[in-house]
Amino acid sequence: MARTAAITGTATAVHGSMTNRQASKQQAAHEDQAAQQAALDSQAQVAQMQAEMDVMKAQQAAAQAAPPTAPAAPAAGGGDMMSQLTQLADLKAQGVLSDDEFTAAKAKLLSS
Repeated sequence: MARTAAITGTATAVHGSMTNRQASKQQAAHEDQAAQQAALDSQAQVAQMQAEMDVMKAQQAAAQAAPPTAPAAPAAGGGDMMSQLTQLADLKAQGVLSDDEFTAAKAKLLSS
């Protein structure tokens, strides 16, 4: 009977040890899988943020590349001619008006 008890006790201990080892392996595998999923989620978030940044940069570039609107034609007899010529010169200096546009606007102003 003592021998049977010793064998049974040893078998129970071995079985418990094996069960614990399997549970530890399963837990480690689960933790590895969770870490991999977290890494994938993080990469997806980074990719989404990068895509949003690319869209914002494209929108900014498009806004900067849009041609400037031509200034409104000065009203006939409205305001001081010298100040209007100065405004035209400033617009040309800022690059808003090309040489041809400046010349045309100046001619129109002087002919008024």
